[in-house]
Amino acid sequence: MTRLVLGLMWLLHWLPLPLLAVVGRALGLALYVLVGERRHVTLTNLGLCFPQLTAAEKSALARRHLMAFGRSFLELGLWWHASPDRIRRLVRLDGGERLAAYRGKPVILLVPHFVGIDAGAIRLMLEHGVVAMYTHQKNSLFEAAMNDGRQRFGNCELVSRQEGIKKALRIMKKGRFFHYSPDMDYGPKESVFVPFFGVQTATITGLARLARLTGATLIPLVTRMEPGGYVATVGEPWHHFPGGDDLADARRLNAFIEAEVLQSPEQYYWLHKRFKTRPPGEKGVY
Repeated sequence: MTRLVLGLMWLLHWLPLPLLAVVGRALGLALYVLVGERRHVTLTNLGLCFPQLTAAEKSALARRHLMAFGRSFLELGLWWHASPDRIRRLVRLDGGERLAAYRGKPVILLVPHFVGIDAGAIRLMLEHGVVAMYTHQKNSLFEAAMNDGRQRFGNCELVSRQEGIKKALRIMKKGRFFHYSPDMDYGPKESVFVPFFGVQTATITGLARLARLTGATLIPLVTRMEPGGYVATVGEPWHHFPGGDDLADARRLNAFIEAEVLQSPEQYYWLHKRFKTRPPGEKGVY
């Protein structure tokens, strides 16, 4: 089945993006209807973060999210197989001059989990060397295809979380930007509980710790899906980070991501069990 899916993704990448997007949105709508667990997680997350929504509004937002996710999933075939020229046409890099000014210097890219994360990453790799960490997938065949696609331009080195952060830092010291996404639930270890949309959320302190350890500048990279492609926006470098207080630094991280989410809420990665780890004594939400 995996080989069939990967072959289909390769075939579909030849389609014009508007047509591919239609197929992807249809896939996402099917996921909403058929995959009850992911629908439940998405609706639970949205209910916690946007309690003001009515049931109908929450369902509509969940459908839009799954449709955006379905589109982004099928469009992985583009990033794994399309030519550099086509990728540059489909993914606009805004603010790239900010990164050019830091070439050869330690930089941590703060990359929240929006559905366009892979599009922005592959576009960045056409211009800059990157090191990124990844989590092993249950499906080893899909993992191999994913890693091959990400590394095909020779400008990306991948480190599994099982290999540890030290290897990634050694590569970073060679001049590669560290593509880092701290906004997932990695469990209670090295996490603090701070609000995310008003919900006490296990938030890792690794971002501040890495910046302190390496002396790196923190620069946001947020990629958004548009009808005709994607826009990967390089934000302003963060000043006075880390600030020396893990709780304050984690709050700053979550507040930044909240503001970005509110600009395109359907594109944030609500499929993930972001609130799985609860404060002591608090029951699970899923």
